[in-house]
Amino acid sequence: MTEQRKLPIVVLLSGSGSNLQAIIDGANDDLPVEIRGVISNRGDAFGLERARQASIPTRVLDHTDYPDRETYDQALMELIDSYQPALVVLAGFMRILTPGFVTHYQGRLLNIHPSLLPKYRGLHTHQRALEAGDRVHGASVHLVTEELDGGPVILQVRVPVEPGDDEATLAARVLTQEHRIYPAVIRWFAEGRLKVTQGFIELDGKTLREPKIMEFNQVSTE
Repeated sequence: MTEQRKLPIVVLLSGSGSNLQAIIDGANDDLPVEIRGVISNRGDAFGLERARQASIPTRVLDHTDYPDRETYDQALMELIDSYQPALVVLAGFMRILTPGFVTHYQGRLLNIHPSLLPKYRGLHTHQRALEAGDRVHGASVHLVTEELDGGPVILQVRVPVEPGDDEATLAARVLTQEHRIYPAVIRWFAEGRLKVTQGFIELDGKTLREPKIMEFNQVSTE
């Protein structure tokens, strides 16, 4: 039996990199990916240290060194392409991407968002869910399009809002589920189960007309 070819990916991040860690942990198990590089727009992002500890090449491309968003994104594209990834994974990359960047990686650019999209696009999703009195919150993995947090959703997990939750406790509960659903979607890509053709998503040979749902699983936040 031949060993499965690993999907080459690049991960972009701006912060702690906990979703990167989930992908690294998966790759150390049986997730068939090769993380060729981790790129951050911030030199102090802890996700870079996570990558270094896993012997993954890292680069910092500081957006403040560039005069505008278009110039930065062009440099970022050139850096990403030097790693020749089949998939680009946004893992807390706190930048609004230009249309040219999104078009360049159309169909192979993933993001994870801490809400049940299309609800609560943008920032402060947990606080907004609490203020709305929602009893169910969650996270979504979606393809990136020019519309902020508006691309087709592939997989979601619904997370209960518990009595007494505040923004921090709800965020922690959602984050543990993000660490489950993001590697799951990346696995579908790597195994050839998930394909994107002209903006349409196919999973196991069938058009995905609504997001798949992963059941909530209470896991430790330690």
